[in-house]
Amino acid sequence: MNAFSIKTEIEIPGLILLISLAVLFNSCKKEKPVLKPDVETTAATEISYTTAVTGGEVTNEGGALIITRGICWNTSADPEITNTKTTQSGGLGTFTTNMTQLNPNTVYYVRAYATNVAGTGYGNQISFITNKLGLPELTTTQITSVTKNTASSGGNITADNGGFVDSRGVCWSTSANPIISDNKTSDNTGTGSYTSSISGLSPNTTYYVRAFATNSVGTSYGNEFSFKTYAVIDQDGNEYYSVSIGMQIWMAENLKTTRYRNGDLISTTTPPTFDIRYETNPKHQWAYNGDERNADIYGRLYTWDVISDNRNVCPFGWHIPTNAEWATMATALGDITLAGGKLKETGLTHWISPNTGATNETGFTALPAGARGADGPFTGLGDGTLWWSSTEDPTYGAWEWQVTYYLSALSHGPNYKQVGLSVRCLKD
Repeated sequence: MNAFSIKTEIEIPGLILLISLAVLFNSCKKEKPVLKPDVETTAATEISYTTAVTGGEVTNEGGALIITRGICWNTSADPEITNTKTTQSGGLGTFTTNMTQLNPNTVYYVRAYATNVAGTGYGNQISFITNKLGLPELTTTQITSVTKNTASSGGNITADNGGFVDSRGVCWSTSANPIISDNKTSDNTGTGSYTSSISGLSPNTTYYVRAFATNSVGTSYGNEFSFKTYAVIDQDGNEYYSVSIGMQIWMAENLKTTRYRNGDLISTTTPPTFDIRYETNPKHQWAYNGDERNADIYGRLYTWDVISDNRNVCPFGWHIPTNAEWATMATALGDITLAGGKLKETGLTHWISPNTGATNETGFTALPAGARGADGPFTGLGDGTLWWSSTEDPTYGAWEWQVTYYLSALSHGPNYKQVGLSVRCLKD
């Protein structure tokens, strides 16, 4: 046997021994077990009536990959993945999820979870309560576009408080605090602003209006507005209230129209102070001093031939009162020496001092509109007002009735037909 053969024979058994020892060592080493993941649950935020936001954090995978993670919830404690849950992918770290289709005013219990091959691990339990449904919140829109029989209003629903608004509109009554069992409109659904058209109203009547909104909780109401419908509208579209004095119904303002009942224009003069003393049957109207702002406040001044024209200056259903009808009003007011005070607007906003005896207890609201002389000048604004009657006087022209700032009486007398005086219409 040569030397090389002897060395080889010695090395081979040593190698075999080393391999055997390594196998023996490895066979004695234990494998590390796989555990369920460790999870923490995040507190709920953004809680509403039917939703919330929560989540969790996987702090330890448990020695194996995370198969799925999420949250589970129930209305009973200790929810599991067999209850309602969300499902997300991912491993270690935080995650957020949305809870939906919840019920209002309900307690929910929530746990985060994570699943690996060893099973499902759950986080700590949290709980919260969803918001309670409430009545809608809204305001009423100011009243506009008032006529004899109609008006406009509406509302603005700023919050439905969790309940869908399935009915909205305005309700109204002649008594305060109207409700939906009174008259109402129906103006679609949902939140936001809307416009309501109110119709079927009675003339010269005070109404109370509130917006309303209804959801599953009930009906709520906005703030209240009141308004009064007009009694009559003239040919120019000017609107007037009316007042009852005795058995009569009078306009509560001086006439403002520039047209006859058939639509024909009533002429005026240029300039407003033009002398008309020598005209035959002059038919003119003016704003005091030719200023239309005065017409808006005090009405217009008319010659007698305008108010006696068969085209009629008063609106349909109304007429120029006769001297006898003015006298009937005076009788209804009792003592004629005090009747003027009962007709005059109180205070000194329009009247000059002392505005003697003014109480306006009738609501007639007489304003000191002044007059226009036949030769052109305008006089007496603030001092008093004179109204035509339809009754002629053989000496001067026609009868007029008047109130002044220094008397409480309602007086009358004849005047020239060419002067410009105010008009109050009387209901037929």
